[in-house]
Amino acid sequence: MINQFDLLIDSYLNNKIGIDANFLTDALSQGLQQNIRQLQSDNLMVAAGIGNSDVKDTQQKMRSDTIYWMDKSHDNIFEQEFLHQVDNFVERLNSTCYTGINSYEFHYAVYEEGSFYKRHKDQFKTDSDRKFSLINYLNNDWLEEDGGQLLVYQNDTVQKIQPQSQKAVFFKSDEMEHEVSRSNRTRMSITGWLKRV
Repeated sequence: MINQFDLLIDSYLNNKIGIDANFLTDALSQGLQQNIRQLQSDNLMVAAGIGNSDVKDTQQKMRSDTIYWMDKSHDNIFEQEFLHQVDNFVERLNSTCYTGINSYEFHYAVYEEGSFYKRHKDQFKTDSDRKFSLINYLNNDWLEEDGGQLLVYQNDTVQKIQPQSQKAVFFKSDEMEHEVSRSNRTRMSITGWLKRV
């Protein structure tokens, strides 16, 4: 029986980079955008760090986005709906690929005009809990000239992915080097990691 998450999983299995242009519904994407605007209004978005407590880049030379961590305790219907969808995705991933994922963490991320994130991998050198990266985009009518593309490096190729609203991208955290090119307009996403702890 075909499951709503099979496109993301199957494209990952075929290409090591899963992509689903409609992982989020339009209504959920709009609601999450609304959440981000409220967080910005309340001054709750903070400058993103690099690394874990063992390795920190305090000068913000690698990345220049702002973030806010999601939590199931937050009383927000759109955030709850998103995390419920992640739960369902993890259940499907574990049942089809036997990944053993038992935890995750997600945050909102905003790249203002001129912001970027240089080439990197998502798994820490000192902590291997992060197994998969899952990025969800929240940008309506994104154009090539808006910049802010996700560039994923695989062998000798670079795959350029537009951060268009509703789209999800999925790959192994310790394998895929990637970066966010300089954004020419405000760019919103939810980035997270599926973990085995």
